[in-house]
Amino acid sequence: MDRLYTKSLDIAYVDRMIVEDLNLSIPAGKITALVGANGSGKSTILKTMARLMKPVKGSVFLDGESIHRQSTKEVAKQLAILPQNPTAPEGLTVSELVSYGRFPHQKGFGSLSKEDKHIVQWAIEVTGMKDFYDRPVDQLSGGQRQRAWIAMALAQQTDILFLDEPTTFLDMAHQLEVLKLLQKLNEEEHRTVIMVVHDLNHATRYAHHMVAIKRGSVVAEGTPQQVMTKDVLRKVFGIEADIITDPRIGVPLCIPFELATGDVAVAAMAESGRKIDCERETAGMREKEMVSSAR
Repeated sequence: MDRLYTKSLDIAYVDRMIVEDLNLSIPAGKITALVGANGSGKSTILKTMARLMKPVKGSVFLDGESIHRQSTKEVAKQLAILPQNPTAPEGLTVSELVSYGRFPHQKGFGSLSKEDKHIVQWAIEVTGMKDFYDRPVDQLSGGQRQRAWIAMALAQQTDILFLDEPTTFLDMAHQLEVLKLLQKLNEEEHRTVIMVVHDLNHATRYAHHMVAIKRGSVVAEGTPQQVMTKDVLRKVFGIEADIITDPRIGVPLCIPFELATGDVAVAAMAESGRKIDCERETAGMREKEMVSSAR
């Protein structure tokens, strides 16, 4: 049995049901990519599995125990999350932000230990942020800010790492840097990585396992070869696409060329509009995604 899975999970924003009866298992020691159109519920699922949101019904299980029955600090020792568009208090430096990742491992309100400082330094260096050690986070570019938050998540030293669109704001070179870093953490340190990804070709290249989601339900899951098919792309994204094989590593690549026609296209457009409606209804209701998300 996988370490992390959901059972009969229902998730809602106010009175709008987003996910119903979700049963999803995350393969341990692998990279899993959640993909789907805007408004499909993939970020909602990720946040609920990471304990940022509480389900209406059902449970998320970690090592056989519901994460909502475990203490926040104990859960934070086992999983870390980088949410979408996190914000830091004004004036907080990169080193201070990253040090917050050590909070679950500290006793009381003690200062950082020698080991804590070593891990903070490692996280900053491995994400390429050494030159910005004392720079306030709010003075960084979007890409630099994203890497600083990834460093904080890495500093938690958890076996499981959640990332909600980790390449947001990054140019192509930095997107590859981040994805290669996650790949390295998976291969060398055997960390389980679950990430929401918009770029399907990034998903097939870096993930071992893919989950295609539409309206809060799993349409397809499995290897990139099993999920990246014309039929799945038509159902989930409302597009027509050619699927070719990457000659370098043998994974499928998506080349979209047209919107799907008929009922499939209408459903896909409705999916995108659904996200806008949901965000308007739930403004101010979502859990605050700041430094406290690591706690």
